[in-house]
Amino acid sequence: MATLGIPQNTIAVLQKYNFNFQKRFGQNFLIDTRVLEKIIEASGITKDDFVLEIGPGIGTMTQYLCESAREVVAVEIDKNLIPILGDTLGAYDNVTVIHEDILKLDINRLAEEKNAGRPIKVVANLPYYITTPIIMGLFESHVPLESITIMVQKEVADRMQVGPGTKDYGALSLAVQYYAKPEIVANVPPNCFMPRPSVGSAVIRLTRHAKVPVAVEDEKLMFSIIRASFNQRRKTLANGLNNSPEIRLTKEMIQESIAELGMPLTVRGESLTLEQFAAFANIISRKMKEN
Repeated sequence: MATLGIPQNTIAVLQKYNFNFQKRFGQNFLIDTRVLEKIIEASGITKDDFVLEIGPGIGTMTQYLCESAREVVAVEIDKNLIPILGDTLGAYDNVTVIHEDILKLDINRLAEEKNAGRPIKVVANLPYYITTPIIMGLFESHVPLESITIMVQKEVADRMQVGPGTKDYGALSLAVQYYAKPEIVANVPPNCFMPRPSVGSAVIRLTRHAKVPVAVEDEKLMFSIIRASFNQRRKTLANGLNNSPEIRLTKEMIQESIAELGMPLTVRGESLTLEQFAAFANIISRKMKEN
């Protein structure tokens, strides 16, 4: 079985199948065995684990996952890769390849069938344009997750773990930190991929919180407030919420709520912590009920 983490083996497979990289799927295949080993190590996969891999490509990381896990399901959107995966993973009997868009797959059902509903581990090398929808989809659909270990664009990894007051802080930072503990485990330069991306990447592990770290009555409302306050970064929190169709409160009520939170009316969303957003959502929720 040729290890695909070695560049010439990857090239041989691509030539054998006349494979053309699809720009629309943001395909960049890993060609560095050290990075692959780091991902496996960071994900902490054991022979007890069921692993969901998103975007296996030609099966480079999948081979490593099959060696380490009890069972792997790899979900690939590009139909041209399906026959290649049949070839590169032919030696393993603990992997299933599904040709599907991960955003349309019922992952809860998959976890039920393959792992008796116990928390699963997700591993992925994600294209930039779809990183946020995939991660948020996994968290918001309350799939039983233990951890997500993913390769993403470096700036996205940074964004997931920063705090208030920094330029990268935003809705993604807050959402990730509400659901999980983010930790960058490796920085990966462009030359570790084929074709070479124009930007650096990073491997980040998101370990799901056993219990969410803040007390919030209405999770959906809190995220509406967070999105509204970052939609227009230069605006104050009050103006951002005033312009949001989801927050059905008068300008005065919004201002009262900010004062009740103990913040000046000029405060911007980017300076609030997750705890403050949760407390603020609880105040807004109460005011909306009273009206």
